[in-house]
Amino acid sequence: GTNGKTTTVGMLGSILRAAGEDALEVGNIGTPITRAIDSAATVFAVELSSFQLATTQSVSPEASVCLNVDEDHLDWHGSVEAYAAAKARVYHNTRIACVYPAADPLVEHMVEEADVVEGARAIGTTLGVPAVSQVGLVEGTVVDRAFLPTRHREALHLADLADLTHITGAQPSPAVVSDALAAAALARAHGVAPEAVAEGLRTFHPADHRRAVIGEVADLTWIDDSKATNAHAAAASLAGIRPGTAIWVVGGDAKGQDLHELVHTVAPLLRGVVLIGADRAPLRGVLAEEAPGVPVVEVDGHPDWMFSVVNEAVGLSRPGDTVVLAPACASWDQFDNYGQRGDAFVAAVHRLGEQWGRRP
Repeated sequence: GTNGKTTTVGMLGSILRAAGEDALEVGNIGTPITRAIDSAATVFAVELSSFQLATTQSVSPEASVCLNVDEDHLDWHGSVEAYAAAKARVYHNTRIACVYPAADPLVEHMVEEADVVEGARAIGTTLGVPAVSQVGLVEGTVVDRAFLPTRHREALHLADLADLTHITGAQPSPAVVSDALAAAALARAHGVAPEAVAEGLRTFHPADHRRAVIGEVADLTWIDDSKATNAHAAAASLAGIRPGTAIWVVGGDAKGQDLHELVHTVAPLLRGVVLIGADRAPLRGVLAEEAPGVPVVEVDGHPDWMFSVVNEAVGLSRPGDTVVLAPACASWDQFDNYGQRGDAFVAAVHRLGEQWGRRP
């Protein structure tokens, strides 16, 4: 998908290990499959990028999922259509289950068009009550109506939403829940027992810079989602924040994205915006069009600019607000990678906390 791959693969690996498997997370997540192939692992949880899928011919996954598709990497693929076609290749030659978000007709069409191994099933995920052949939610619980013989008349309890609260707080974001549903469906396709799903989700810890709550500083909640390098990820990062209480840190290398729809979507959530990075000017124009009443502050690249970012965020805020670094852009204009950008933001927040703590 455009967003959520690493989190979903991490959740899947955690669930597989809870089931007793010697599982490794490999591929675009960091460790190449070719390096891991001679390990003792019994199963791989594989993250594949659109670049890898575009040139793949022989992969035949046990189960597969495309989480979502939105504009990204158009400078490489050339068009949204080519980008989506590369993502769709994840379903080709699938042997057991093609997992897809049931509310996304584009991804559902990918499954319908996929050339799969005979017998492979389409398994939907939903944030609502699941139909037959779906994994979804019932009154705060994750349930399976796909991988049990009696699925036409009952559902199987897999986990509780409370099993996710250690990741994003008391109210798990829709994006995190969707990732958990996908991971649960993939694991169930592999034959994992229900209790292992709950245990795996409880013990999963996300990688750094993925909607990580830094803490409470200056009467504000600070969230580091430097990994949100495109519009879809940024929208998911801001989703669930109470309207009018988000201070959004955004900007960098926009990679040719049109950010009008993103800003239009998140505008009701915003109290203020701090603009960073090379593409500040076009972003400023989009904000003026789509969120004209939201105060905007720009921070340029002076030597201590990230500390200026957090101080400007405080200046735009009110007690109880949430500051979110969800840049919607790549970091290459100012950093070597998104992790370095996130580290700088976390360090600036900690520095702010030290100064705030010294105040009377």
